[in-house]
Amino acid sequence: MVVLTCSTRPGATGPAVADWLLRTLTPHADALGVELRHVSLRDLNLPFFDEEEHPALGSYRNPHTTAWSNIVDPADGFIAITPEYNYGMPATLKNALDYLSHEWAWKPMGFVSYGNTSAGTRSVQHAKQVITTLRLVPLGSTVALRLQDTIDSGRVRQNAHLTASANGLLEELVRLAHALSPMREAAQRSAEVGPLPGSYARPLTSEDGPHVLVLQRCCWVDEALSNTTLDLAPFTETLEEVQTWLADWAATGLWLDGRLIGMVRTRRESRTGHIGRLAVVPDLHGQGIGRWLLRSATNALEGSCDRIELSTGSLSAKNIDLYTSEGFVRQTENFTGTVELIKHI
Repeated sequence: MVVLTCSTRPGATGPAVADWLLRTLTPHADALGVELRHVSLRDLNLPFFDEEEHPALGSYRNPHTTAWSNIVDPADGFIAITPEYNYGMPATLKNALDYLSHEWAWKPMGFVSYGNTSAGTRSVQHAKQVITTLRLVPLGSTVALRLQDTIDSGRVRQNAHLTASANGLLEELVRLAHALSPMREAAQRSAEVGPLPGSYARPLTSEDGPHVLVLQRCCWVDEALSNTTLDLAPFTETLEEVQTWLADWAATGLWLDGRLIGMVRTRRESRTGHIGRLAVVPDLHGQGIGRWLLRSATNALEGSCDRIELSTGSLSAKNIDLYTSEGFVRQTENFTGTVELIKHI
């Protein structure tokens, strides 16, 4: 999570508020497993927007834009520490928002404002009009500091009510960041539109190991029943073993509403391609997901392979029917109770 100090004025109160906020939130952030990163717009020193292309294109020519993008893009959420200038947010914050586009999408933003009469709340209302256009999602919770009541000798006075409000802001930020995670993933440029409305495919990594472990355990029940055996790797693999093969294979996961609903893995050895672990959650069988994943895997291997191999249980009739309908030819059954299928390209 990025904590963003927005004022760049020399002698501004923003750094003192940021110091208080970071000291206040760090213990709770550690307990929530959240990393806080402080960024000051004064240190970033962005000039007024000077890119030739529209930010939506993501085609940046200036190093300062790339540096700002590299800060915002991996962040899951933001807390903006902002003063109020003439009933609005500071131009520095508006300028920083305008620089980017897709990097902001589907991430929550909370506000800690400060000021005199309104404690900076009009700045927050102004900012919310802008951030929603960028598909940032504003929090309902805010923390507002009235300077004469909270600042003493250039520091924020310790206050149990403010501490509770700040921790509540962080909790809401984390909950909303988790809830929006599927939206962020679907919007990534590496994501591919899936076969069901709202679904998307992306490469799987070792961090997806727990999702893959659960998917395997539920998807290989039919395989076990058809072939009357529980001696199947997807049933017996540990999380560490799953994470190991995720690092060795090129695996693709299909996601819907934050749920892993299907997957397939590929690997090339010389001019031979291998496809494995094709899986679809049982409640979504019959909707063409398995065929879509199989074709995606086949297309990924075509052009670099002369043949593609895969295997399944020799009594898994539905699997065999799918593979043969996609041009795979059944080979001789081997002693392990599995059958290999090959497709020449």
